[in-house]
Amino acid sequence: MGLFDFFKKKETAPEAQEALDKGLEKTKDGFFNKITKAVAGKSSVDDEVLDNLEEVLVTSDVGVKTTLKIIGRIEERVARDKYLSTSELNFLLRDEIQLLLSENNSNDFRQFEYGEHKPYVIMVVGVNGVGKTTTIGKLAHKLKEANLKVVLGAADTFRAAAVDQLKLWGERVGVRVVAQPMGSDPASVAFDTLQSAVANGEDVVIIDTAGRLHNKIGLMNELGKIKQVMQKVVPNAPHEILLVLDASTGQNAFEQCKQFTEATDVNALAITKLDGTAKGGVVIGISDQFKIPVKYIGVGEKIGDLQLFDKKEFVNSLFKQ
Repeated sequence: MGLFDFFKKKETAPEAQEALDKGLEKTKDGFFNKITKAVAGKSSVDDEVLDNLEEVLVTSDVGVKTTLKIIGRIEERVARDKYLSTSELNFLLRDEIQLLLSENNSNDFRQFEYGEHKPYVIMVVGVNGVGKTTTIGKLAHKLKEANLKVVLGAADTFRAAAVDQLKLWGERVGVRVVAQPMGSDPASVAFDTLQSAVANGEDVVIIDTAGRLHNKIGLMNELGKIKQVMQKVVPNAPHEILLVLDASTGQNAFEQCKQFTEATDVNALAITKLDGTAKGGVVIGISDQFKIPVKYIGVGEKIGDLQLFDKKEFVNSLFKQ
């Protein structure tokens, strides 16, 4: 069974749907309260309603560019259908957001299986505090449940706490962690991790990296060096560069995505802490603006609360009343 098949099997479970619904509660409550106010006293979708809806989307951290795109599409529907009641607006908005997400590579990973490469190498990037190490631990847990052999590389050698936290996750999940003393060269840690993974026949390597947004050139050089060194052991590594973003930071998540995508070839996103914020709209905006698949979402504190992102389930949950 491939990883995607495993995740899909797990994610369709009622408890996973319940976790998603609960994780989006704050976003949903804020979103619908604002929409209710936007259409108060109106029976049809007119210019004033659209202006109010634009404000709702922007203040829900969907982002200005994506908001204007959604409003433009709804305006076209209103012009075409001549009359749309405000009661239809939620259905219309849900459809347009789903269509938008479907255009943004959000399904690219669906046919993907880790078994295509061995070891499959994931380099995880993101600033400190976004839930990077926790996401690595939860992903390692999912992979181990799928009977895959996983090893973690503690290449964030600038903070002792980062290495210690990764080791704790390794113990909790029951996977091996390769680490060196604090201050060691991160590329050296990555090299050792890949070498040992090849020697031990492990399936997946997850490399943690320093979460510092120092100047872009420094970040680019550091991540570039790690990639070059890894490729000496596994050609074309890393196969996945996973950027972890914290939904609760709202517009800051857009800026972080911009910085990291300019510094390295990010090809997957994990958006965390959706359960603790009303800013879940960032999932829609970031997917649209950067055209990078949102692969994982974090919807709770529990070890199993990392889910594969499914645009239809996400949007349906967001609009569930």
